[in-house]
Amino acid sequence: MTTRRDEAATIARGNDPSRIRPWLCALALALALAVPAQPLRAQGDVIVSHGYSNFGELKYPADMKHLDYVNPDAPKGGEISIWAQGNFDSFNQYAREGVGAALNTIGSESVLTGTYDDPYGLYCLLCTTLEYPADLSFVTFNLRDDVTFADGTPMTAEDVAFSFNLFMTQGIPEYRVIVQGFIEEVVVEGPYRITFRFNPESSVRDRVGVAGGTPVFSKAWFEKTGARLDRATREPFMSTGAYVLDSFDFNRRVVYRRNPDYWGYDHPFNIGRNNFDTIRVEYFADSDAAFEGFKAGAYTFRTESSSQDWATNYNFRAVNQGWVKREEIPSGDVGTRLAWVFNLDRPKWQDERVRRAIGMMFNFEWSNRTLFYDLYQRPVSFWPNTDLAATGLPSEAEAALLKPLVDEGLLPADILTEEASVPVQNGSETNRPDRRTIRAASALLDEAGWTMGSDGVRRNAAGELLTMEIIQFNPLYDRVINPYIENLALLGVRATLRRMDTAQYVERRRKGDFDMTTQAFDMSFEPSIGLEQWFSSKTADDSSRNLMRLRNPAIDRLIGHVIAATTLDDLRTAVHALDRALRRVGFDIPLWYNPETWVAYYDFYRHPDPLPPLSVGELDLWWYDAEAADRLRAAGAIR
Repeated sequence: MTTRRDEAATIARGNDPSRIRPWLCALALALALAVPAQPLRAQGDVIVSHGYSNFGELKYPADMKHLDYVNPDAPKGGEISIWAQGNFDSFNQYAREGVGAALNTIGSESVLTGTYDDPYGLYCLLCTTLEYPADLSFVTFNLRDDVTFADGTPMTAEDVAFSFNLFMTQGIPEYRVIVQGFIEEVVVEGPYRITFRFNPESSVRDRVGVAGGTPVFSKAWFEKTGARLDRATREPFMSTGAYVLDSFDFNRRVVYRRNPDYWGYDHPFNIGRNNFDTIRVEYFADSDAAFEGFKAGAYTFRTESSSQDWATNYNFRAVNQGWVKREEIPSGDVGTRLAWVFNLDRPKWQDERVRRAIGMMFNFEWSNRTLFYDLYQRPVSFWPNTDLAATGLPSEAEAALLKPLVDEGLLPADILTEEASVPVQNGSETNRPDRRTIRAASALLDEAGWTMGSDGVRRNAAGELLTMEIIQFNPLYDRVINPYIENLALLGVRATLRRMDTAQYVERRRKGDFDMTTQAFDMSFEPSIGLEQWFSSKTADDSSRNLMRLRNPAIDRLIGHVIAATTLDDLRTAVHALDRALRRVGFDIPLWYNPETWVAYYDFYRHPDPLPPLSVGELDLWWYDAEAADRLRAAGAIR
């Protein structure tokens, strides 16, 4: 199990334009772990435990019966069906080649696992215990001897070592550039015992997570099939998880089925989970078609991402008859900062004044009131909904990290005296920004050398037009982007929206062939080396997360402070300082985030009450009520 706060997807995910259930991405490589918690016993200088936590005690003891938030008596059976947008031509989440099918990592497991209610803990899943010294120079995993792959063959330490080395040699470059050098040696000490020896220079908090968070694949299967991690595949990799591929029709649907021979059904971490016999994903060309499909019962569970639909369109027959339920589920996770990002490799966006002027023209207040029905909040921070968000003026401890960067000219002095904020359109009744905002934005562009011509378009000294192309694959964003383009025209910026299919969208983002595109920043409660994939200069040339191509020495050094933090207080201080700097550099235009998860589903699904704070877990924790389904079928609600 991984959670959305994990930096699993951050480190390894290659393609995810439709953002299908990021908590199912299996590579938990940046779960920051360093301080021993609740050891079972000590053997000399080596601690032996069932799990590991960076801060405080593990929530669950070694003799736990099941997770607190599951229904241990949940029945097995039935199907849950969801939707995805666009198309797919591969089952390899980790390759830059092709577009991966939704949920293609659902059958993956790693040696260690997390939970939806312990943001700092990691526990043995494929192992019985782990061993480590106080200096964390190594970690040894004592693997379970009853774990089998989906084809029935046993998992051994050789498979664990093979999988780790596979990611180090064939993983996407942004992963390798971050993790290379962490491990000095991987030693298979026996069929079910493996040791990872760490580079003394590597980040201490990330060592155990890097070693234990890699998904485990079958070495024999890779050797037999010739599959590669960096190439598209027509089937998922052979793994140990509860679900396997059942059937698929490229660009139409994919179905996963519960493996009746799954090794781990009686594992305490799996009690009350993996309850559906099948999980089906229906593909639609766009969100409108998908919504109509839900109304018609083509699929039966929907996580709503459109405020307009949520506010106005759930008045169809199935809702009115009580066949479809709606729930607004509060999230205790880090809010997702949805934003537009600039491509900083393009010279015109390298001037912070230009970016700031462009950002001032997005009228969130009007958009939220008129387009979003006042259902969203603006994500001022990169860690909204948490105490990791910087607020007010910098504390003394934050200033101690920021001032040296100011003194060296790497950050502006006002970061110490002003709170990083976003423009607010006070009292605006229309989309058009107020005159004060337009004047201020115009002055910034004039200062940056982009002057307004008689034709109402800005040019620089070389006569080049100030143009901007926004690329997008989802028509859901048209109603937000088009009013923004109108506002940019008032400023003399000639902006256009270029909508394209999913494959082209993914490819252009990879190549950096855009002026502006959408990015969703998913941060964690315990940020560490995963920040390098998002914001580090070392990943700017090739990253699915650092789309803005950010290369900033101040940001790099602040990331180092976050990685080096050894207490929660130090971590909060370092993250606050980084948050301020990211906001002040201004490479994105924050759009909105939703502090709730909106779900609608046909009323034959049930879930634990309460749900855990870090995930809705609909594919994982919910179950199928066969009697309720029969009633809806008899009423004609479903086929």
